[in-house]
Amino acid sequence: MPEEKFLAFKGLKQYDPGMGWASVHNFTEKHHDSADLMSQHHFDEEQSKHHEQSLQALADAAREDAPEPAEQLLQDPLLGELFEQLHQPPQDELAHNWKIIATSVNILSQRMNQQRELRRRLSSIDQELDKLRNSILHDLQEIQRASDQQLSMARLRAEVSSLAQARLSSKLRSAPNS
Repeated sequence: MPEEKFLAFKGLKQYDPGMGWASVHNFTEKHHDSADLMSQHHFDEEQSKHHEQSLQALADAAREDAPEPAEQLLQDPLLGELFEQLHQPPQDELAHNWKIIATSVNILSQRMNQQRELRRRLSSIDQELDKLRNSILHDLQEIQRASDQQLSMARLRAEVSSLAQARLSSKLRSAPNS
């Protein structure tokens, strides 16, 4: 008895592979009748073909995303309603918030990729700057070395010139006037 009370709940549906979806009240009545019928009759091939065709039509509609509502393709209104819900985007605030979060995560991911790329480029530029500094310092050292060499050569020439002038002038003074 308590099972019948529970099963008499309005709107409650039950699925039986042989009968499909049915309200529980109809299901309990049909269940007793169908047990008798199943023992007396074989499974109807016509019904099997019809069931197979409706499943094939449902699969085709799902693949093609046909504009026809799923209820027309199915005899079962609950499955049709389920497919309708799958094609309709959810309208609740929670889904909207998750969509905003997903968009923000995508933007964050893009910005982080940009940041990594900019850091990589900055590192490359820093290495190039270090090479340029080292090159400039090396060139300055070479210029300093060349300038030091020129300076020492100029001093040496000045010393040789002054020594030559001193000797020549001493020879000229010491030579008789002819």
